[in-house]
Amino acid sequence: MSDAMRHPPIGHLLREWRGLRRLSQLDLALESGISTRHLSYIETGKAQAGRGVLARIADVLAMPLRERNALMVAAGYAPHYAETAFDAPALDMMRRAVGLIVAHQEPYPAFVLDRYWNVLQVNDGAIRVNDLVMSGRRSPHGNILHQVFDPADIRAFIVNWEEVAEKFIRHLHQEIAASPGDGRGQALLEDILRYPGVPKDWLHRDALGAPSPILTMTFRSSRGELSFFETITTFSTPRNVTLDEMRIDCAFPADDHTAAVCAALAAEARATNGH
Repeated sequence: MSDAMRHPPIGHLLREWRGLRRLSQLDLALESGISTRHLSYIETGKAQAGRGVLARIADVLAMPLRERNALMVAAGYAPHYAETAFDAPALDMMRRAVGLIVAHQEPYPAFVLDRYWNVLQVNDGAIRVNDLVMSGRRSPHGNILHQVFDPADIRAFIVNWEEVAEKFIRHLHQEIAASPGDGRGQALLEDILRYPGVPKDWLHRDALGAPSPILTMTFRSSRGELSFFETITTFSTPRNVTLDEMRIDCAFPADDHTAAVCAALAAEARATNGH
């Protein structure tokens, strides 16, 4: 891959983001506190933008931290925000905070996910429910989307699979649209669409359809159907790319039967472990 493909020119990035946010050069210039002429020169490469100007532009465009770094690199600067591995010592404090949130979700499932739906951490409740639903089989994937779309994975046990799968596709399309310069999301979408039984029209974003505000995911199991709804927690004003893209997905029982099964699984685990 050429440098131009890895690091698009700053003009290309700004025009792409202005289009995404539906802002004219005049709109962006006014809200960023610079002249339209200066912005035009930045976009055409006739003028060098300072870090402060780029930061104001990024604020107006509401760019995620990864995309702000890409803007800085395109302008010839070093990335402003660090990207740290989740298990790095620098994130010890945040990792402990995440661990507390996940632990407090017991006996119900909780997952820590990155931007690309890779599973970084789960609680015991998630492991117990997964073991019950899949009869002790381990998932061949460490990615939630692959788990949901692969017929050899947990997809086979999702009662309302098409409804659930469409919701995940919508979320993925939204993330791709929010970070148009990131090809990994598009590659993930293409991988997911290769699974059998996935409608081909899901390749394109449905900009008009309104998804349900609450989606219940229902699984078949040896103890009857289990239904959950989810909440997503993200970090406020993160200063690190990893934290900016991290989310905590907590599943809550949608009915009394599911709550009772989760409680029973936890009690059985405590009895087995001698607690």
